[in-house]
Amino acid sequence: MLQTIMETIFSVENLLALITLTVMEIVLGVDNIIFISILAGKLPMEQQRPARQIGLSLALITRLLLLLSISWIASLTQPLFEVGPWHVTGRSLIMLGGGLFLIYKATTEIHEKLEGTEHGEQSVAVTTLQAVVIQIILLDIVFSLDSVITAVGMANELWVMMTAVVIAVGVMLFLAEGIAKFVNDHPTIKMLALSFLLLIGFSLVAEGFELHIPKGYIYFAMGFSVMVEMLNLRVAAKAKARQPVRLHQRYDTTKLGH
Repeated sequence: MLQTIMETIFSVENLLALITLTVMEIVLGVDNIIFISILAGKLPMEQQRPARQIGLSLALITRLLLLLSISWIASLTQPLFEVGPWHVTGRSLIMLGGGLFLIYKATTEIHEKLEGTEHGEQSVAVTTLQAVVIQIILLDIVFSLDSVITAVGMANELWVMMTAVVIAVGVMLFLAEGIAKFVNDHPTIKMLALSFLLLIGFSLVAEGFELHIPKGYIYFAMGFSVMVEMLNLRVAAKAKARQPVRLHQRYDTTKLGH
C-alpha cells in the first residue's frame, strides 16, 4: 500500500506539474521582487535586506495560507453583483484595488525619482521599515491571489502546489539581493522596473473588469525591454559614455557608515 501511495505522489504527471508550476511561480514572482526591491530601496542601507527578506517571507506565508483556503478562493470567483455587463466578484475587486494601488505607487515613485528634491534641498518624509512592510503586505495579497489561482488551475494535488510555492519563494529569496542591487545601480533599469509595475497595474485593473490580457504578452514586452537596455548598457560601458542620470535618493548612500 505504501508503494502505491508513493507511486501516486511521485507520478510522472505530478512531477511534471511540480516542475512546470515552480517555473511559472518564479516567473510570476519577478514583479513581486521588483516591487519589494523598489520599496526597500527607500530605506537606509542596513534595513533594505531585512525588508526584502520580510517581504518575501510574508509572500510565502500568504500563498500557503491561500492554498489551504482553496474553497474560499473558489468563492471569490462567484458574482457578488452586476453592473451592466460586468459581473463583480471578490477576485475582481481585489484585482482592481491592487492594480490601482500599483499604478499609484509606480507613478509617485517615478515622480519622486525624476522631479523630487535632492538631499538638503527640502526635508522629506522618513520612510520606516514598518511602513514599507505594510505596503508589501497589501500588494503581496494581490500577487499571491493571482499566483494561487494559477497554481490551482495547473495542478490537482495540494502538496504539488505548496511545494512549488516554497521552491519558487526560495529561489526569489536567493535572487532578490542581486536583482535589487542591479536595479539600484542602474537608473534606466529602475525606470524600466517602475514602468513594468505600471504595466502590471494596468493588467490587474483590466483583470478586475474581466478583460483578460495574456501574461505571455506582458512578460515578453518586459523581457524584450530589458534585453534592449542590457545592450545599451554594454555599448555605453565599452564606449565609456557619459555618466548616467542620477536619480533622486531619499538617503545619501555615500555618507552611510561615516
